[in-house]
Amino acid sequence: MANEALWYYAIGFIIIWILAILFRKQLKIDVEGPFLLRRTKRLRGLIDRIAQSHPRFWRYFLNAGIPISVFFMGLMVFSLVYSLGTLLEAPQVQVVLPGVDLPGQAIYVPITSGLIALFTVLVVHEFGHGIISRVEGIRIKSIGLALFAVIPGAFVEPDEEDVEKASKKSRLRLYAAGSVFNLTLAAIALIILNLLSIFVIAPAFQTDGMEITRVVPSSPAEGVLTTGMVIHSINGMSTSDASSYVKVLSTTHIGDELTFVTDKGVYKVKTAANPNNNTNSYIGIGTEPNLVLKSGYPSYFEPLTQWILNPLIDLLYWIFLLNFAIGTINLLPARPLDGGLMLSELLDYKLSTPNVNRITNLLSIFLWTILIVSVVYGTGRGIAML
Repeated sequence: MANEALWYYAIGFIIIWILAILFRKQLKIDVEGPFLLRRTKRLRGLIDRIAQSHPRFWRYFLNAGIPISVFFMGLMVFSLVYSLGTLLEAPQVQVVLPGVDLPGQAIYVPITSGLIALFTVLVVHEFGHGIISRVEGIRIKSIGLALFAVIPGAFVEPDEEDVEKASKKSRLRLYAAGSVFNLTLAAIALIILNLLSIFVIAPAFQTDGMEITRVVPSSPAEGVLTTGMVIHSINGMSTSDASSYVKVLSTTHIGDELTFVTDKGVYKVKTAANPNNNTNSYIGIGTEPNLVLKSGYPSYFEPLTQWILNPLIDLLYWIFLLNFAIGTINLLPARPLDGGLMLSELLDYKLSTPNVNRITNLLSIFLWTILIVSVVYGTGRGIAML
């Protein structure tokens, strides 16, 4: 499946870019590095209305967002430097494409909910910049749709001269806006998820095992277990919920033969060494609790769960995770990320411009080197393991 998904991305990339280059005048498309941009002046009125409806609120909102952004700037630097200790075993930063599952990959993002969630990340981020631009009196040159390789998104382009003329506090609010909006959407999604869990899932549903949601390519489970199976026990020990499942797996060792009792039969899998830690056992599956309706509830709850509740929970989870992850990564104090621009503004309060540039340039080179090495090595290693 991972091979197929990678091929789909590669073929899609080639077709889209050939068409874009051949017909860029007719389609009014600009090619800028790895981006295809379709600029327009539409939607500026909408952003103006949102910005001018409650300008004081937006300023207070971003004033609170600046220290939050600074906190995550520091946290992301610490996390990235800390990841150097496991860089060659388990890279913490990898390219995660929706629908692509690679050995050693920390997470698998499903293609449908993943792409929708990724679109919310980009749109919310850019509209955040657009709204605060107008609140601060900064003109918007253009708005448009963007394509990074094959990943869709949106962008807002503030007027550079107006940005330069704005106060430092205004620029700080502008640079923080995108990530603050991402973190806010992540918080909203998490709150809704918790409300659904407390008031809908907990009263009406119970777990009867662990459903397999992914089988990692080239793993011990490939060709034996399949997605959709519900695991009821492993080696005779119940896996009725997440805690019992984790407890069973914690007792396994490399080379153990495990007997899986599922709703589709009994299967045996021999564990191997984990790609990210060769001292731990590894099966190569992702699971989640399988929810079943409690007795006493109408039977129509079952299809509602399957077709509405489960997809909604899945989408909300990925909206939360991707907005949080990408929003905080964008706060790394490395130019041209927003965190790097914020750091320059903060340092400029106390230091001369040459010193500010020297510090931000050195830090940017250091952080980008870690990011690029981690991404290239982690992703390349995963492809090589297929």
